[in-house]
Amino acid sequence: MPSTTSSREDTMLTVAYAQLPTPVGAFHVAVTEDGLVATGWRPLQVGLDEVHDPDRTAFVLDELKLYFAGELRAFETPIDWSLMAGSRRAVLRALHGVPYGKVVTYGELAQLSGTSVPARGIGSIMGSNPIPIVVPCHRVLAAAGLGGFSGGIGVETKRWLLTHEGYLQPTLLDL
Repeated sequence: MPSTTSSREDTMLTVAYAQLPTPVGAFHVAVTEDGLVATGWRPLQVGLDEVHDPDRTAFVLDELKLYFAGELRAFETPIDWSLMAGSRRAVLRALHGVPYGKVVTYGELAQLSGTSVPARGIGSIMGSNPIPIVVPCHRVLAAAGLGGFSGGIGVETKRWLLTHEGYLQPTLLDL
């Protein structure tokens, strides 16, 4: 089990939760003292003691509001990587650097990560990404198409996010 000791102090981490309505459904965030540790479309439980701390979640909620309004292209919210380890952490850290409106394939992300994880393994890591949108797994495509997406309502959420970022052209349904 990963350590739950804060890197800033020798104290146990706690987590504050919040929720935000978005065009792709209610979006949940979990923030430790060290940064954002989880996001998603379902209520989160990260296995840390919960605290009520709206100030802790305010920055990421503000950034998400700006992102969904089309006014933010790069998140500055600190990420708490402490609950991830090994190749998974390396792949997700590499993914975190893929810019707004750009995409990579599973194979390209494998190369960017500097790990020996094959493209199929990258897909599994994307499916279990604990910090979607901020760590943008929607920007990872299969070599022959969009690939899968386990967030929101699936691939349609991925399609919406990529259209929102200008990578995909809107369809008649989006107009």
